[in-house]
Amino acid sequence: MMQIDLEGRVAIVTGAAGAIGRAISRRLADNGARVVIADIDFAGAEAFAATLPRAMACHIDIADEASVASGVAAILDHFGQIDILVNNAGINTHAHRVNIDVFPRAEWDRILRVDLDGTYLMSKAALAPMLARGAGGRIINIASVVGLAAMRLQSPFVAAKAGLIHLTRSMALELAPQGVLVNAIAPGSVLSEGTRALFYSEDGSFAGRTAEFMAQVPMGRPGTPEEIAEPVLFLASPAAAYVNGQTLTVDGGWTAGYPI
Repeated sequence: MMQIDLEGRVAIVTGAAGAIGRAISRRLADNGARVVIADIDFAGAEAFAATLPRAMACHIDIADEASVASGVAAILDHFGQIDILVNNAGINTHAHRVNIDVFPRAEWDRILRVDLDGTYLMSKAALAPMLARGAGGRIINIASVVGLAAMRLQSPFVAAKAGLIHLTRSMALELAPQGVLVNAIAPGSVLSEGTRALFYSEDGSFAGRTAEFMAQVPMGRPGTPEEIAEPVLFLASPAAAYVNGQTLTVDGGWTAGYPI
C-alpha cells in the first residue's frame, strides 16, 4: 500500500463512522495526518476515533449550517488548522426506489440536502480557515459512478452526484490560484452498510439481483472500502500536486463499456 508523509496535516472526513469513511480515515491516520472523525452519529465517531492516534471525534450534521459552523469551530479550537477535507458523508434511499413521477418530494429534498447542499456547506466552512492560513489544501469529494452514468429509480441521488462532479470542477477552477486543489472519487458498488442492506446479504432488498448486477462489472465483484481509501490518500498526497478538477472513477470497470 502507498505510504506518504502527511505529518503536520489535519484532515476532516465526514461520514467517518461508516465503512468507507472509516477506511479513508484510517489510511490518512496511518500516514501521519491528525484526523477529525466527523459524523452525525457521534457515538460511532467517538468509538472509532478512540482506535486512531491523535484523532478527534466531532458531531456534524452536514445538512445543518449551524451544526457545520459549530463543528468547524470545535476542530479549529482543538487542532488550530484544516488542511484536507474529504466530503464523504452521503445518503441514498432504500424505501423509495420508484420512478420520478411518483418520487416523494420530502425524500428528494432530504437526499439533495445532504448529498449536494451538505458538501457546499462543509466546503464553505472549512475553506475559510484553510484559505486564511495560506498554506494550500485539498478537498476530495466522494461522488458516485451514477453521477457519470445514470441509473433508474434513484433520481435524486443521481442528480446530486452529477451535481457534485460539476461542483468539484467549478471549485477546482476557483480555488487552484489560492493553492487548494479539488478532486472527486466516483466509486462503483462498494461493500458497506448500505449496499449490504440492498444487495450483499441474504435478506437484502435486491439480493435476488446481485448476480445480474455484478455481471455488469468486468471484475465481477463489488469494491471494498479500502479500495476507495487508497485513491483518496493519493489525491491528498504530494504525488497529486498537479491533479485538479478531476473525477477518478473506482468501479472495477463498470462504466468502461458493455461487458457483453
